Amino acid sequence: MHLAYPAVLSALLFCTGLYGVLARRNAILVLMSVELMLNAVNLNLVAFDVWLSKAAEETLHSGQALTLFTITIAAAEIGIGLAIVLAVYRNRGTSDIDKLRDTAESHDTGGPDHDASTAPQAEKAEATA
Repeated sequence: MHLAYPAVLSALLFCTGLYGVLARRNAILVLMSVELMLNAVNLNLVAFDVWLSKAAEETLHSGQALTLFTITIAAAEIGIGLAIVLAVYRNRGTSDIDKLRDTAESHDTGGPDHDASTAPQAEKAEATA
């Protein structure tokens, strides 16, 4: 098989995963898109390993070994990522990334805006007491 077929398929899978990461708002779908991108990289590693081993007449298969490490790291990443998403879903009640970002920004207690808005309230509380 020619090298162009798996390379084009890998590029299409990677672009689909990139679109999923940029366009999706659900955290689980973003994790699935990242996994799709990693699988595209794995396909590229194996395809180029086979192509280079035919050209160099070596049987080292370092691309396939690197693919096994990538699969292992991807499995660990998905496991930890799903655990974090489930914990956030239990605490906040949503896995929508925009809503999580908005709630994180609304609970921000630091910054100059926070000090300026609480000063008049503190003066009113002292005046009524």
